[in-house]
Amino acid sequence: MITVEHIFKSFNGISVLEDVSVVFEKGKTNLIIGRSGSGKTVLMKSLVGLHEVDRGAILYGQRDFVAMNFNERKELRREIGMMFQGSALFDSLTVEENVMFPLNMFTNMSEAEKFERTNNCLRRVNLENVNGLYPGELSGGMKKRVAIARAIVQNPSYLFCDEPNSGLDPKTALVIDDLISEITHEYDITTVINTHDMNSVMEIGEKVVFIHEGHIRWEGTREEILDSNDVNLNDFVFASNFAKKIKALTSSSDSRP
Repeated sequence: MITVEHIFKSFNGISVLEDVSVVFEKGKTNLIIGRSGSGKTVLMKSLVGLHEVDRGAILYGQRDFVAMNFNERKELRREIGMMFQGSALFDSLTVEENVMFPLNMFTNMSEAEKFERTNNCLRRVNLENVNGLYPGELSGGMKKRVAIARAIVQNPSYLFCDEPNSGLDPKTALVIDDLISEITHEYDITTVINTHDMNSVMEIGEKVVFIHEGHIRWEGTREEILDSNDVNLNDFVFASNFAKKIKALTSSSDSRP
């Protein structure tokens, strides 16, 4: 579980996050949604220390990330997996080397142990016999799955995914959503996903957090989001034709005898 308590963040005097408090629950897919510029990316980057907050607390269990020194943060980062937007694979490394990279950086495993762990993770994301390929030889969906394998290779307690479906077709995006959800429940991970994709929200949004102009405006489940009275949330949600169809189908179903 990650507990965010009253965090503030500004850049050059311009406030981006204002008094943000939220709990990201263990063993669930926690989705952050909001328009571009709403503060959702800054919030995620603050959670992992890519941005330093001005004040407030970010608690991993009972450990305050904000108050940690460099070495303490380094130890905590061993428990964190990160899937970056665009996958962020190293073009000069093979699939195997990309997935193994965190093990080389943060562990003292033997080569045999690293090889076994790497291949276990590749099998878990349904990728086999691709170890020697380079990112340029992979499809967009395969790159995403390699990025997920790399993110879970250290068996993290916390998984962060930044726009995991960016650039994917709807069918492949659904595969990635399902994979992230399965891994979250299988390993009981606290998963935080930054997304603007309402299809993802409706498929795997066990907890959904809507951020607007630097404030948390709404929290709830994917089932509850369609009944929200928040004007800004509704404007965001129903800009998606998918959400409109779901709402229409729900209303139609409720009206049947």
